[in-house]
Amino acid sequence: MVNKKTESTVLPRERAFLVGVEIRQDDNLLGLDDSLQELGLLANTAGLEVVGQSTQRLNTPYPKTFIGPGKIEEIQVLASELFVDVLIFDEELSPRHLRELENIFEETIRIIDRTALILDIFAQHANTSEGALQVELAQYEYRLPRLTRAWTHLARQAGGGGGRAGGVGGVGLRGPGETQLEVDRRDVRKKISNLKNQLEKVRTHRQHYRTRRKRSRIPVIALVGYTNAGKSTLINQLAGSNVYVADQLFATLDPTTRRVELPGGQLALFTDTVGFIQKLPTSLVAAFRATLEEIAEADLLVHVVDITHPNAKAQAHAVHQTLVEIRADHIPMLVAMNKIDLLNDSIRARQTLDSFPNSVAISALTGEGMIDLLLAAKEFLFENLQQIVVRLPYEEGGLIALFHEQGQVERVEHGQKEVLIQGRIPGRLVASFQPYL
Repeated sequence: MVNKKTESTVLPRERAFLVGVEIRQDDNLLGLDDSLQELGLLANTAGLEVVGQSTQRLNTPYPKTFIGPGKIEEIQVLASELFVDVLIFDEELSPRHLRELENIFEETIRIIDRTALILDIFAQHANTSEGALQVELAQYEYRLPRLTRAWTHLARQAGGGGGRAGGVGGVGLRGPGETQLEVDRRDVRKKISNLKNQLEKVRTHRQHYRTRRKRSRIPVIALVGYTNAGKSTLINQLAGSNVYVADQLFATLDPTTRRVELPGGQLALFTDTVGFIQKLPTSLVAAFRATLEEIAEADLLVHVVDITHPNAKAQAHAVHQTLVEIRADHIPMLVAMNKIDLLNDSIRARQTLDSFPNSVAISALTGEGMIDLLLAAKEFLFENLQQIVVRLPYEEGGLIALFHEQGQVERVEHGQKEVLIQGRIPGRLVASFQPYL
């Protein structure tokens, strides 16, 4: 008797062609080739097969089609020869650029941009209701100005798609007439308003949670870093947990918090957050505001840097830019130079460390350097005291008590409505007293 194995049907991956453009006056963190290589990794994460690419350097984008007519003809020939299903541009296309390119390539090839691709990846990887809400809001806000002939009545919802990026950006079918488009636009605006209301409730809930957490006096350490730098592996190593880890971009989106014991017995809460990337869509930053506030209200940041990456410095700069955007760049920061287990050149590792202040060399995979990292975190949180003078209203009794409990009080003067306190407090607490300095 012959045993027959049941084989699942595997759909062929759609064939993607990448288009990279370098605008000479733009101050991009990555060069054209490196940025296009990263776009290829994004496409692979979205379930696409990259079969080719083309680049162009311009002083300014072409008003109608972003790239020049000669480059379009070249891509048309290559796309036909390579049986391309989708063109992916390494920039965010304006509604006009998208519309004109769709007219040129008609319905034989779909056109998407970097923003739509990242939104699609987020939709695939959002595993919680909060994450799905945030991605859905970003998708709707991206699509609203692009509701033209490509409108498909939101067939592609956040969290759907099954790993194929064919529906990214909602392109593929000729849409209804102008009257129907207006109805569709009103429908999308209502959905956006509803999603914002739901996310505001999530934000309020998170704020209440953070307030309760602060009362516990347990400091919060937020892990930040470029996507795929190893943050989830690090939190697993520190807390002995099982946060999902994969060697791909944006493997995890939803924040995860774990309690970790520092040397000496003090406790800290480590929070793993969404990874950053260059050209992170502004709609995503806005939609993930409730999640990113976990970073902005942390006591200490641990910036995880992939020391083996050839563009480590550019990636670190992209992270810093995002921290500035979410107003978290004032928080004390440690730099965890990760993946030292992959380095054979110890001199190169030391030189890289010297270029990053407050850095510790670690391997999140093997556990090397974990004690050094925790000792450095302990020093920042509990031993690195800063001199401050504050005038605290008497109704801020919690802050007055916090200063006496966590700091070293040197002088106290009581007034009619407020108390002046001079002394030293842990650096992680300075932000709490910022309004009264």
